[in-house]
Amino acid sequence: MRTKPLLLLLSALLGCVCLLFMLYNAKGNWDFILPFRGKKLLLLLIVAYAIGVSTLLFQTLTNNPILTPGILGFDSLYLLIQSALIFFFGGLGFTQLEPNIKFFFETFLMLIGALLLFKTLTKNNADLTRMLLVGIIFGVLFRSLNNLLRRIIDPTEFAIAQGSSFASFNTVNTNLLILSSIIIVVCGLWLGYQQHKLDILLLGRERAIGLGLDYNRFTRQLLLYCALLVSISTALVGPVLFFGLLVCAVANSIAPTVYHNLRIPMTFLIAAITLVGGQLLFEQVIGMQGVLSVIIEFIGGIVFIGLILRKNTKELCS
Repeated sequence: MRTKPLLLLLSALLGCVCLLFMLYNAKGNWDFILPFRGKKLLLLLIVAYAIGVSTLLFQTLTNNPILTPGILGFDSLYLLIQSALIFFFGGLGFTQLEPNIKFFFETFLMLIGALLLFKTLTKNNADLTRMLLVGIIFGVLFRSLNNLLRRIIDPTEFAIAQGSSFASFNTVNTNLLILSSIIIVVCGLWLGYQQHKLDILLLGRERAIGLGLDYNRFTRQLLLYCALLVSISTALVGPVLFFGLLVCAVANSIAPTVYHNLRIPMTFLIAAITLVGGQLLFEQVIGMQGVLSVIIEFIGGIVFIGLILRKNTKELCS
């Protein structure tokens, strides 16, 4: 299948899913229903782009189809921040925190953590493996501290901390959506200008440098780009560990080429169709709330195991 018809097909499918999401089972006041669902639809599209594209870029950077930015410990740091806020402010104080301030605080801390992690890179960026290992170690540390805080807090407040462990697509803040949309648009424009460099990056460090790519600078920019997208997505809806891996696996399996001018929009379209369609199914058709993130993590975990087994099988056969 050619690239253009494939993108058109996915775009048409996303348009149909979005239209159904806005109109299906809509009863009552349209002045309320359309803005309410529109905000939630925009949230789903922002999260789809942030998680899907950041995972694709991270896999391009590491040249590994089973890695996600979550390996750097962003999800664990987010959960630690939630538990720490509950520990210091209490359950009631946590629920009354100003959403805008909380969003900026969480995003800022995760970006600071990412910048400190990037300091482990050598000057020539040759040791990405060491950075990944450091990220894994800090992820374990954050999870341990999070478990410690949850054992210390009041048992009646534990349910609030436990609720923050799962992504929620039901809470929408208009101000945060506007700010996140602006950031996503700016990021998308920058990525569109740089996407030809991503194709060169697939050739490896030595060949990319030989073709004139400023490898050190560009890889750090990509890492910061991924960190920003993941921080925004996590601060908006919570941790989603395997979703990016799931949509990238689907995109890689159906993409007729490795060029990023196809794979980036394809990854976004698949991610958006999955989120919007899944939320439509569970919320409007089945009538269940808060289930989508659990199903996505379950299916994503199965895909992750399948990718590992397939990779090990190929290595044994070779």
